Amino acid sequence: MSIRVERLEGLKGIDYSGQSAESLGELFQDVLGNGLHGLCYSAYDEGQEPGSILKKEQIRRRMSIIAPHIKWIRSFSCIEGNELVPEVAREFGLKTLVGAWLGDDKDLNEQEIEGLIRQAKAGYVDIAAVGNEVMYRGDLSEEELLEHIAHVREALPSNIPVGYVDAYYEFSARPKITQACDVILANCYPYWEGCHIDYSLLHAKQMYYQALHAGQGKKVIITETGWPSQGTGLGDAQPSHINALRYFLNIQQWTNQDNIGVFYFSSFDESWKVGDEGDVGAYWGLWDKNEKLKF
Repeated sequence: MSIRVERLEGLKGIDYSGQSAESLGELFQDVLGNGLHGLCYSAYDEGQEPGSILKKEQIRRRMSIIAPHIKWIRSFSCIEGNELVPEVAREFGLKTLVGAWLGDDKDLNEQEIEGLIRQAKAGYVDIAAVGNEVMYRGDLSEEELLEHIAHVREALPSNIPVGYVDAYYEFSARPKITQACDVILANCYPYWEGCHIDYSLLHAKQMYYQALHAGQGKKVIITETGWPSQGTGLGDAQPSHINALRYFLNIQQWTNQDNIGVFYFSSFDESWKVGDEGDVGAYWGLWDKNEKLKF
């Protein structure tokens, strides 16, 4: 690791004052070159969205871009071609956190769960995630989610940890779910809580340690965190190229120093996300929608 980014400076992280855009770009290249723990895989090309059928060729193309920089990849679904993501990841020697996407459609939920089980039995899953922010969205009851978690745990080999992904605070609010998880998979977004960039690293740490406390000794992995590079702000949280770069560098330095697993969100920009998140939704990637590195 370059000495310039070897240690964080105080609660606000790295001091960027007086550094040129070129210098910051070099910092980014240093961190990326030394390797990240993991990235959330952005599956959809321009014009695609959830429900589009993914092809192995497009998955392999994007995986080839990001694989040299990571050890782990996170996928979000086990149907509609998404089940090919962990298979392709294995071709590149990557470990996988594989998710079954659960919602309010019971038939699709069953397809997702059975897909996750098949992938695990085939040797493509290192950590299994049963659902993503289901409690946050209110798509299922707590009892329904617990049944899915129990079903997957019973079906999977005992060496594969089973967890559930949600906002960090849900693990404090829902102890039964926390108890059912082998590993706590926490999404931590200071941006979505309107946090100013100056205090975003401190807030991210608070989120992580709240989940750690809720887990009572269980391992906590940050399954999503990131900052958008453009779009409409939220409270004191403002998207910009420099803020996205600063947040990325601070998170990578902190989690590297403290040996915390983190899946940064996200690998590529995806235009379809504007429907759920507004204009800012399209700009969370380290690479843009045309697969060009932003920084």
